[in-house]
Amino acid sequence: MKPILLKELNSFFSSPIAYLVIAVYLLVNGLFLWVFEGDFNILHAGFADLNNYFFLAPWIFIFLIPAITMRSFSDEYNTGTIEILKTKPITNWQLILGKYVGSLLLVILAILPTLIYVYSIYKLGNPVGNLKLGTTLGSFIGLLFLASTYTAIGVFASTISKNQIVSFITAVFISFFFFYGFEALANYNLFGNLDYTFQNFGMNSHFESISKGVIDTRDLIYFVSITFFFLILTNYRIQHEQ
Repeated sequence: MKPILLKELNSFFSSPIAYLVIAVYLLVNGLFLWVFEGDFNILHAGFADLNNYFFLAPWIFIFLIPAITMRSFSDEYNTGTIEILKTKPITNWQLILGKYVGSLLLVILAILPTLIYVYSIYKLGNPVGNLKLGTTLGSFIGLLFLASTYTAIGVFASTISKNQIVSFITAVFISFFFFYGFEALANYNLFGNLDYTFQNFGMNSHFESISKGVIDTRDLIYFVSITFFFLILTNYRIQHEQ
């Protein structure tokens, strides 16, 4: 796993990919939260919290993470290097986890600089320090779990096609559906008394639950289960290709 992980990180940082991902994530969030006029502007909100950031980030990740992962296996199949990897003394799971962890680490590196937002809000509060640290910490934890699930979906989508654009679109669609699709369908009252249960199949409800600062094991199990589900599908796809 380690050689694959190092290979992934090297490929990210030896090209503009890593720097563009981090820059785009920080720039988009920074502009909406601190510069552009509108509902997301923290300085004009009248109260000190990061709710707007934690509302925006999942939607940005729906497009940003597939852009990171779309080449994971698509590029290997397109160039034929997947055949070389199959001859190496590594298992499918080591290959999958190496690519998965490499992509996830890049996402985490993009999130880390936004911790300065916590300090900024802490200082901007009236009085200074008027910030719900428990809720903020829970939201960051929820964002990490959400990112890990998006990454697993993206890695799986990269096995669908040799075309990276197809993999990107597939990952965006699946991520969007799991984040908001179940909730949107539940809003149509198609399932009667089961609407609330159906809504809980979506990631948004579990993310919002963790964001309240209460770490419920049901939410953690949900994210871990969805992550492993897509990693297992990835393993199946690789075996099927063999």
